Amino acid sequence: MSSRYFIETYGCQMNKAESAALETLFRERGWLASESGECADLILINTCSVRITAETRVHGRLAHYEAEKKKRPFFLVVTGCMAERLKDELSVSHPAVDYVVGTFQKSAFGLLIDAAQKGIKLESLEESPAFIFAPSHAEPGSFRSYLPIMHGCDNFCSYCIVPYVRGREISRSPRAILEELNALSAAGVREVTLLGQNVNSYRWSDENGQLDFAGLLALIRDHLTEKNKTDTGAKGIHWLRFLSSHPKDLSEHSLQVMASSPLFCRHIHLCVQHGSNRILSAMNRGYSVEDYLALVDRLRKYLPDASISTDILIGFPGETQEDFQATLDLMQRVRFEFSYMYYFNPREGTPAASLPDQLPLALRKERLAQLIELQLSISREVMASRVGSRVEVLVESASKRSGRELLGRSQADEMFVFEADPSLVGNFATVEICALKGNTFKARRIE
Repeated sequence: MSSRYFIETYGCQMNKAESAALETLFRERGWLASESGECADLILINTCSVRITAETRVHGRLAHYEAEKKKRPFFLVVTGCMAERLKDELSVSHPAVDYVVGTFQKSAFGLLIDAAQKGIKLESLEESPAFIFAPSHAEPGSFRSYLPIMHGCDNFCSYCIVPYVRGREISRSPRAILEELNALSAAGVREVTLLGQNVNSYRWSDENGQLDFAGLLALIRDHLTEKNKTDTGAKGIHWLRFLSSHPKDLSEHSLQVMASSPLFCRHIHLCVQHGSNRILSAMNRGYSVEDYLALVDRLRKYLPDASISTDILIGFPGETQEDFQATLDLMQRVRFEFSYMYYFNPREGTPAASLPDQLPLALRKERLAQLIELQLSISREVMASRVGSRVEVLVESASKRSGRELLGRSQADEMFVFEADPSLVGNFATVEICALKGNTFKARRIE
């Protein structure tokens, strides 16, 4: 009888890509995916440490599985950023956990899985600082995939735990990236998102010379353009995105490459974090509000039809009402299509956790509520202005409400629902926007 695994994933797209890679390791060894943790032989929780809410949820899940372990035997594994940050503390607070696998121990997963299949627990796991965890190829029927191009972060923003749990920046070889793109294309993937804690910092150097992020984008553009011409009958990868972009590193050359080809989706997630220069400096972001606005202007020069989304962190230590108002003003100026907004929570081990003038929780929540209200208003106005226009969408799935309704996503990362035959799933369609309902467009298919 085959062993069964179950994976729970929290946090960013990088974690999702790494969980997909872990699934490949399990399947290659004959394991089967379990529908739930209640009947799995190995339960793996891939964790996030960016915000305390994610860690709190993991502690709750571990308590749940500790109770489950009293009923039957299975292996319980914790990996990801929380595992790296807390390490042995997790094993002490949750003794039912069999393995805490840190960021630099993931190369040992193969041995861990093999041992678990035999019912054996390893005494220790090796560390490999230079190890880069590549994603798996997409499953049949999956039309979108993430592809990590680099790992780690060198920015050390004062509030962020990521550099401490992910390590310094390491880029993957362009050859490995192109090979993976070929495999994803062969698997029927239509859209790929290049991933990195800061993709703009991509750097590769070998006997052929040096390659930066703009150079990598151009290399991928040329490779996929040629491949789509020569692979007769193959669907091929037609859309490319990337996450996440640091404003200080997104070059004009990168924008020029994006503008040169319809392969690149007209959407950029550009994390601003705040609208006050004083707070940006305290955050160690490395740019000013003026720098950011100039970058937005360049972006709209080369990609006038692109949508922009962002991250905003409100309630940073010492933030005044004037600082907060500056953030609201910046939102009005840029008019982000959508934002990921959150209030400051001190992360142990970061410089910001020990800064003076920590704001009361009630004030942080109050300012976040105002921020959300403004963003919802801007989002409605920006999206409503698109009604009547025609756009291309990648059809992702059938709607759960109706077998005749399909769900699709545009290059601008907007969701659409429209009536069409389910055979269209996995293909591109042109639709006309009829109305806006919540954050989803109602549309009709044109072709």
